[in-house]
Amino acid sequence: MNLELFIAKRIHFDRQGERVVPRPIVRIATNGVAVSLMVMLVAIGILNGFKSEVRDKLIGFGSHIQISSSVSNQTYETQPIHFTSGMIDSLSQLPNIKHVQRFATQPCILKVGDVVHGCVLKGVDANYDWDFFRTNLKEGEIIQMSDSATSNGTVISKKIANLLGLHLHEKYLAYFIIEGKVRARQLVVDGIYESGFLDYDKLFILGDIRHVIKLNGWEEGQCSGVELMTSDFEQLDDSQNQVFDVVGNRYDKNGNYYLLRSIKQINPQIFSWLDLLNTNVVIILVLMTLVAGFTIISGLLILILERTNMVGLMKAMGATDKSIEKIFFYHAFFLIGKGMLIGNVIGVLICFLLHHYEIIPLNADDYYVSSVPAQLTFIHWLVVNVCTVLVAALILQIPTKIIAKISPIKSIKFD
Repeated sequence: MNLELFIAKRIHFDRQGERVVPRPIVRIATNGVAVSLMVMLVAIGILNGFKSEVRDKLIGFGSHIQISSSVSNQTYETQPIHFTSGMIDSLSQLPNIKHVQRFATQPCILKVGDVVHGCVLKGVDANYDWDFFRTNLKEGEIIQMSDSATSNGTVISKKIANLLGLHLHEKYLAYFIIEGKVRARQLVVDGIYESGFLDYDKLFILGDIRHVIKLNGWEEGQCSGVELMTSDFEQLDDSQNQVFDVVGNRYDKNGNYYLLRSIKQINPQIFSWLDLLNTNVVIILVLMTLVAGFTIISGLLILILERTNMVGLMKAMGATDKSIEKIFFYHAFFLIGKGMLIGNVIGVLICFLLHHYEIIPLNADDYYVSSVPAQLTFIHWLVVNVCTVLVAALILQIPTKIIAKISPIKSIKFD
């Protein structure tokens, strides 16, 4: 029999197996652990959810990896670059690449009545991956393209639709400036999306890539570039190296150099900002650990003081300091265990509600998301709980050392 564990249970529970009513300081210690663990779980869940939401939106508009011409500028008036079918097939067969698609961009001005709006037409082909826009589609459908004729259908954002007063199946004019000349195209609203990423929602409309190719007089096989979707974002750098082995230090038939960039390199400021958020979470974790540690130490000190007579009596009967320390160590972990159970239940429940329901709305113009997201993985949950147990075990070494200083004679007389 584990004598220390047996005595700890008798202290923690009465003879009928019912919980002894704890003193306020003990309840505070238990609640302190619960609140600290809950805040840590929610903080990590919200951070992961927010980073995932913003990252997925960036990838939805720009893919994981882009290959374009090195002479293209940042105004979306791109220099065409040629991709052969063999090169597309080679990229598609790379281990971590799940999809490859051509694209072409061209700045334009939309006009409906007296209202005008500047944006970018992103031309895509029939092979385009519409999963992101299907998820965020509010009305209508994606563009239906045929092999024989250029489609006039477009998918526009709800932001642009509201600015121009456009509705489904309505026609509008798009004006393009090509080599100093204004050229117009009549387009149709096939679908309306809303991603919540205002910077891109007010910028991009999606249409048939053949509009951009014909407007610029490009040859067959030419486009602004290709987008590559990977199967694992965490392996993005490795995937980029694999793609570099295929197109790195190479030129197309017209002498244009293939420029390879990941989504991190295309949007460095946003990813730097997301990485900076990790600092905030670290600060929260440290503060909550300190709060939990302070309450644990305070609670255990009170428990030891309340049982000073018992400690002196056990020492007089021959119990070692190590044995008595184990008793209070087990007793403290009963309290910590209850606090962790409460904290886990509440923390996981909050993360679940935030993930599935828009409980706390946000201004998407400022935060890129319409509500507070949360994404708590099993690994993060496990790490937080294991670290909490280890930190608690380390902290408990401090108050239990007081037992060694308790004199049996004085403690028996202690009232």
